[in-house]
Amino acid sequence: MTTIDNPLQNPRFMAATCRAHLRLINAGMTPPRGVRKADVLNKAANLTGKPYKRGEYKAAIADLTALLETIGWEGVSNAR
Repeated sequence: MTTIDNPLQNPRFMAATCRAHLRLINAGMTPPRGVRKADVLNKAANLTGKPYKRGEYKAAIADLTALLETIGWEGVSNAR
């Protein structure tokens, strides 16, 4: 088992968790309290460098998948 000391400093972890969150939102689930859908899209925009408008979940998921392909999947369990 691998422990991540500071997950906010690991771009692979952030991209994988943001992608998973966007996939759940795209499937129709609502985010937990304190998290807005726009917050998740803003985090994806910060990671990919591309701005997203409301409802562009599929584009953000595709861009995060491409980002993960670029930086590698090592250390990300159940990534695909």
